Amino acid sequence: MSNTRRSITLLDRFRAPVACATLLAAALGVGAAAVGAQEQIYDPTKIPSLEGTWDGTPRARPVNSETVPWGKDNFPVLNERAKAYQKVFDEALSPKYDCQPSAPPAIEYDPYSMQVLQWPDRVVFRYEKDDQIRTIWLDGRKPTIYDWGLQGFSVGHYEGDALLVETDHFVFDITGFDDYNGIPSSQLKKVRERYWREGQELKVTVTVEDPMFLKQPASYTTRWLPQRPGYKLSAWDCDPEASRAPVKMMPQKYKD
Repeated sequence: MSNTRRSITLLDRFRAPVACATLLAAALGVGAAAVGAQEQIYDPTKIPSLEGTWDGTPRARPVNSETVPWGKDNFPVLNERAKAYQKVFDEALSPKYDCQPSAPPAIEYDPYSMQVLQWPDRVVFRYEKDDQIRTIWLDGRKPTIYDWGLQGFSVGHYEGDALLVETDHFVFDITGFDDYNGIPSSQLKKVRERYWREGQELKVTVTVEDPMFLKQPASYTTRWLPQRPGYKLSAWDCDPEASRAPVKMMPQKYKD
């Protein structure tokens, strides 16, 4: 999708709520100044345009591994609890073999495409990997006791040319840090993301803190490139039996 077409699409989405607010205000006798204030808040020309389908495959960046994106210069500083989990971790028990999806800070780096949708009250990330959808709330809402989950609860706001996101309310995840290093994450995990455009690239800096397992916050920066015009995200459709198949050929760390 071209930048021009993307801007028109985004503008149409923002116009609809403002038009409805104008009609409602007229019916209730609300002054034009109040409507004008709402229109100012949701003016898409004053926020960064992040919409589109973005390519996170090796065309855009190296494939994730034990040392990517966490290398010698930014590898997390683990406490003794995290090191103990690493020591006893058994790859055969990794939840990904039971179709459990990746979560921040790993899902942002998985080598697949992602679609970004910007609405007046939220930003939606649709990940090709694991068929995951994350909603970033922009309307100031607070999490409830029902909002704990693998992807946590995300709120955000625009600041200059960037979208800033904060996510918490994660559940314990034995591989919640990444898919390769056997580092878990706890209910105390918090993830901060900053998204911005550099020319045709979409970039993000992801920072994770988790005092249950990390001595200090850890972060990485990566990018996506625009996907080809007309590209549609592929369905993941994880099959549990096929997903567990590699475990049968995996050397077992524990026999009994």
